[in-house]
Amino acid sequence: MSSLLSVATQVGSLFVLMAVGFACRKAKLFGDEAVKGMVDILVVIVTPALVLHVFQRPYEPSMLRGLVFVAAFALAGHLAAIILSTVLFRRGADPQSSVLRVASVFSNAGFMGIPLEQAILGETGVFYGVVYVGVFNVVMWSWGYCTMRQIPLGGLKGRAMLVNPGTVGLALGLPVFFASFTLPPVLHGPVGFLAGLNTPLAMIVIGYHLAGAKLGRVAASADAWLAAAFRLLAYPLMMTGALALCAAPLAMDRTMMLALVVSASAPVAALTSMLAAKYGGDVDLSVGLVSGTTLLSIITMPPVIALAMAVLG
Repeated sequence: MSSLLSVATQVGSLFVLMAVGFACRKAKLFGDEAVKGMVDILVVIVTPALVLHVFQRPYEPSMLRGLVFVAAFALAGHLAAIILSTVLFRRGADPQSSVLRVASVFSNAGFMGIPLEQAILGETGVFYGVVYVGVFNVVMWSWGYCTMRQIPLGGLKGRAMLVNPGTVGLALGLPVFFASFTLPPVLHGPVGFLAGLNTPLAMIVIGYHLAGAKLGRVAASADAWLAAAFRLLAYPLMMTGALALCAAPLAMDRTMMLALVVSASAPVAALTSMLAAKYGGDVDLSVGLVSGTTLLSIITMPPVIALAMAVLG
């Protein structure tokens, strides 16, 4: 019960920050162009700064081992979700099915998962969380990109898959970690300040979009509810079960496992609606799924994460 209350408190805190963004939109304090600028700052500047900040720690073989485990489980989890989403939404290549598949597979592990990992698990949890986000980016900009564009994987151009803010952040952070290097104070402070923007800025952006969401169509769609149930419940519970089976044989670290579950339990990735808008997906459905699952996550994330805390020791 204490774990449930602790997680619920942290999730509630994030939703208070979202309420600020919600109120700002309703009060017309800023508009879409300002929010687009905030998203650009988050993606291009804050995300790499966060990765660089949390990777400034002494190198430990156990952390490297955990990093490899997280990358492996994140990749396996995404691949399993891709297979299951294809079975669930098998109507073919159309804008609606594409959005449903992508929404089922990809969580808001960066904007929603990392703030919660920071609150519950500290910087070690964030360390593992950004590894999950790195895998997320590779899979999103390969399978997710092709699915939303309704083209085969053979038509993929590899640059976006390998060069994006998540992977660039890892490319900057990993050498720092391996070298046990700490930035000089004149840089360490500013990088830390930029990293600190991740939670409030991301939540304000999500809250702003929630204020403009039209949820009626999503609420009336059985497929949308199925995608939401898979994203918020089935996938994180599958991840928890897989980790429980592997925990003892592989001597896995509890913080690492919980970071995986937190990332897996987050609502539909905000990037889903961005890709839908850019590449001809069903935009209204994508926005509704992102917004609807974000609202539902205040109910689903606390018990899912509390269960993982109990099961994973």
